[in-house]
Amino acid sequence: MLQIYNTLTRTKSDFKPINYNVVNMYVCGMTVYDYCHLGHARIMVVFDIVQRWLRHIGFDVKYVRNITDIDDKIINKSLMEHKSIKEITDFYISAMHMDEDALSIEAPYKEPRATGYVDEMVNIIKLLENKDLAYRTPDGDVNFSTKSFSGYGKLSGMNLTELRSGNRIPVASSKIDPLDFVLWKASKQDDPNDSRWMSCYGPGRPGWHIECSAMSSSILGNPIDIHGGGPDLVFPHHENEIAQTEGAFGGNLANFWMHCGPLMVDDSKMSKSLGNYYTIRQAIGKESSPNDFRYQVNRREAEMLRFFIIRSHYRSKQNYTFENLVDAQNSLDRLYLALFNIGLKGEFKVDWRDDASVAFKSTMNDDFNTPEAMVILFDLASKVNKNKCIYSAKQLKSLAGTLGLLSQDPAVYFSESTRYKTSMIYNDSSDTISKEDIEGLIYKRSIFKKNNNYIEADKIRTMLKDHNIELEDKIDGTTNWRRV
Repeated sequence: MLQIYNTLTRTKSDFKPINYNVVNMYVCGMTVYDYCHLGHARIMVVFDIVQRWLRHIGFDVKYVRNITDIDDKIINKSLMEHKSIKEITDFYISAMHMDEDALSIEAPYKEPRATGYVDEMVNIIKLLENKDLAYRTPDGDVNFSTKSFSGYGKLSGMNLTELRSGNRIPVASSKIDPLDFVLWKASKQDDPNDSRWMSCYGPGRPGWHIECSAMSSSILGNPIDIHGGGPDLVFPHHENEIAQTEGAFGGNLANFWMHCGPLMVDDSKMSKSLGNYYTIRQAIGKESSPNDFRYQVNRREAEMLRFFIIRSHYRSKQNYTFENLVDAQNSLDRLYLALFNIGLKGEFKVDWRDDASVAFKSTMNDDFNTPEAMVILFDLASKVNKNKCIYSAKQLKSLAGTLGLLSQDPAVYFSESTRYKTSMIYNDSSDTISKEDIEGLIYKRSIFKKNNNYIEADKIRTMLKDHNIELEDKIDGTTNWRRV
């Protein structure tokens, strides 16, 4: 039986879908005004693992991850770059999809954009107003009244007094209570035309929190099985979602609330001001141009980043450092090396009857315990290396496949260089000897060997070793190579 930790109850409990075999899951997605960063990568990978595992154990998963495509930051970017909001958001959505592809993130069941659900948002606001849970302000905004919703604070576990601590109502604020939040923002004179919608409240745009209530309710209904997101969303975003949705429709918004832990950089919160802010594309690729969403992805490094995220439990704090990335690269290389040495290729189905797969399933059913699942994968790799066991190799590859790992041909994987070995992070000092040059030198070496010129053949082996290229001569006369 699958058990999931529920942020709402602060306990781990048995997971049973509301509708027999169908799992409705909603995860708050990205605000598309810039490139996705490493924190986004963790959220993407964590909930990709969740939906993959739910499918593997037999559920029909309706996974919805939204896109916020109207927001103050998007409007500011639009004004700064003299581009329409759609131009800005389309560009960064394309960039996000490329990041997702690089990290082997499966496409969600639905990926709604907030701008497609403004009418639904207005309808929820009207419901809240009719129930005296929302009020209009003199400046044309509509706010949610937190004092009027008795359950406010239940997700964060704080009462209203604690939540108000440190808050102050600005002199010009039209909020009755500092915890009240905006549902509808009246348009300002200098707002661009493509940021205005007409409604019964006049021209304006929705607040950030209301969009998820509208999209989740419209696509999945109420209640849903799982609602998820990053650690910073517990309060206020998810707290506000609960207030809006449950205030409007009654009942529960979600039976289970899942939140991944924070991703730190060198033990600090990632911040541009601290100089430790990295985008996904900086970590796993090489940008072609700042004005082009496409970039050259290093597939070896991209899978390493996925592996790095998965090998920590999703609820734990994770520290992104160069040393930890090097360790992750070396560890993933060990798994691939087991497949490389045995020459395993192809796709295989998991045999769920053996001890390794039973243990793997048990750990994953324990709140998606990927660190323990990794231990099982490395045990299998050791068996492959020790016994040259094809069955263990197939189990290793297929079990790793449930996590979106070891999907590459090992020879192709090892043909790509990586910065996460001996070079400094985010520079171009890594060895760039090309695949064509390597294979050309191996061919020359084979000629030298045929002519019994082993001195020159050994010179080529030594030169390639100096470039971190390891050769393995096979019985049939061919030579395998890999970057180390």
